[in-house]
Amino acid sequence: MSGPVLFVTNGHGEASIAARIAHDLRALAPLRTDHLALVGERFGGGDFADVGPQRAMPSGGLVAMGNVRAFARDLGAGWLGLFLAQLRFLRAAGARYAAVVAVGDAYAAALVRLTRRPWIFVGTAKSEYVAPYGLVERAIITAATRIFVRDAVTADALRRHGVRAEAPGNVIADLPVEDGRYAWPGPVRIALLPGSRERAYADAGRILEIADRVAARVPGVAAVLSLAPALDPARFAPLFERYPHLGAWTGGIGGILAGATLAIGQAGTANEAAAACGVPVVALELDGDRRGGWYRMRQERLLADAMLVVPGDPAAATDAIVTLLNDPARLARMGAAGRERMGPAGGAAAIARAIAGVAAAGA
Repeated sequence: MSGPVLFVTNGHGEASIAARIAHDLRALAPLRTDHLALVGERFGGGDFADVGPQRAMPSGGLVAMGNVRAFARDLGAGWLGLFLAQLRFLRAAGARYAAVVAVGDAYAAALVRLTRRPWIFVGTAKSEYVAPYGLVERAIITAATRIFVRDAVTADALRRHGVRAEAPGNVIADLPVEDGRYAWPGPVRIALLPGSRERAYADAGRILEIADRVAARVPGVAAVLSLAPALDPARFAPLFERYPHLGAWTGGIGGILAGATLAIGQAGTANEAAAACGVPVVALELDGDRRGGWYRMRQERLLADAMLVVPGDPAAATDAIVTLLNDPARLARMGAAGRERMGPAGGAAAIARAIAGVAAAGA
């Protein structure tokens, strides 16, 4: 009999990936799956219960590229106390879990080693397409019992450095498999993906304005805004009063990606899930958003021809999107590129089988 498993994540998208793997893991063995979010507020529930100290930080976890100002805001919001509390929790957690799974990057991997339990690494942040794993990162993750990365190109590169990496499939491609489906009311279907961090409230306003302008110029457009679980629906109420004909969706991301013509997204994992479903992705380039601009650059490299970055100005963005919607051949090419770059589904089940084996041995 396998013992309980702790998933440790550092981001909302990573938490979604962990939840999907945990779902497949519970289908294999009757075990408990808990979740510690190093970044963000509580995510889980039911069979994927939140444990340990968790709190949202102003940066949303994006403090790369020397963003000292963002890190300073986190420090002012109590990050150091939260970090120390998480360290204490992980040191004590080893006695309660048969195995621990780090989902995210080397930061999560470094912290789960404190449990002194068998651990598995599921790398979501790095890819040879964008940024390879560096020397320090390789040194951290190589201690894991099993190492899973998002694509075969990255796994091959890590193996050349002596890291036993595997790439059984990109779990992001498994995320859109949801029971619920949005009842699209029109033939031209636009999924609006503002993301899951604090910035999503402001980005949603820009995206909804653009969708409204597109709907005025393209017959049969239906647009729906995806509200991530971490977001407060009440804060979007003024937007829906302004655009009452545009819909909202609080279910799984697959519910609106199924049958979607296009996605307009400022999201991370949700944009990638759209590409995996063969849905062309349009992202906005917003002036003055240094952090988001850096992240968007990385995502553009990752998704390549599956994503089109357009100006953040609503009029210019609308022109570009209308042109794209009137070019079915390009839409088809973008969809095919997304499926190819993101890879096939099935990774969650393969990783779950590996975790079950490690947990059984560690029980």
